[in-house]
Amino acid sequence: MRFKADLLLLLVTVIWGSAFAVMRFAAGRGTLFYLNGSRFLLGALVVLPFTRFSKLTGSFTRRNWLYPTLAGFALFTAVGFQQAGLAHTTAGNGGFITSLYTVIIPLVLWLIWKERPSWVVVAAILLAVVGAFLLSTAGHFIFQKGDLLILAGSFFWAMHVIVVGRVQGKMEALAFALGQFAVCGVLNLLVAPFVEHPDMGTMILLLPAILYTGIFSVALAFTLQVVAQKHTPANDAALIMSLEAVFAVIFGWMFLGENLLPIQIAGCGLILLAVILVQVRSFRSVQAKGRADSAMVQ
Repeated sequence: MRFKADLLLLLVTVIWGSAFAVMRFAAGRGTLFYLNGSRFLLGALVVLPFTRFSKLTGSFTRRNWLYPTLAGFALFTAVGFQQAGLAHTTAGNGGFITSLYTVIIPLVLWLIWKERPSWVVVAAILLAVVGAFLLSTAGHFIFQKGDLLILAGSFFWAMHVIVVGRVQGKMEALAFALGQFAVCGVLNLLVAPFVEHPDMGTMILLLPAILYTGIFSVALAFTLQVVAQKHTPANDAALIMSLEAVFAVIFGWMFLGENLLPIQIAGCGLILLAVILVQVRSFRSVQAKGRADSAMVQ
């Protein structure tokens, strides 16, 4: 199950990576909140028919409603900080700083829940961060005023991964996914009229981006993330999902004609090495547990 869960997370990163090319097309049109509100509510509508009414009503108890609310708020805030920061910094800085959530997650788990990461996870995180630096910035980082906003967003990306991990066993996966999509979508559409005034032609132009990201990036990928994190710890999940940056670059090169420098390829290799390192550690842990269980039976 752990191996299957990790494969699901890999599929999630491929989908999110492909969505970067779509979102770049939609960027800069003054419709951030309408775009995100529309695609997250579309994601909720796509998931709704697959959720049994009995499980839906049973999941949203007085005790559990906080989980999808926190997750939806984290998504809304992370994207908001990220997009606001990108208006005042480079895409390379933004990609690298966002990736720092892989460092924030183990720190939060250690400080609050006393879950100390293994040396393998620490080494993999360092590799992934260096790889993200080379991939996103090509080795050139100049601090700009938007970087602090994106750093704030990375804390909320970390918060989302942690909440998804903590909800496991407490709430049905599809109900949780539906709840977080609805919260994020509604928050975006509540803010949108105060800051954005797009015309109908712009919204029609963005309709393909809303459909693609709403169905695949939101409904499918975020739901698969919830399902996969039943079996993959938050630290390992964050490292696997750091491959999103790699796939984003690959899809940008394939469909948008963006250049890929040798130093960026090296960065991709380091991130991949970090993920492989964690996978080998996990495989050996499963083998050791299996041998221990066999010894107890004998």
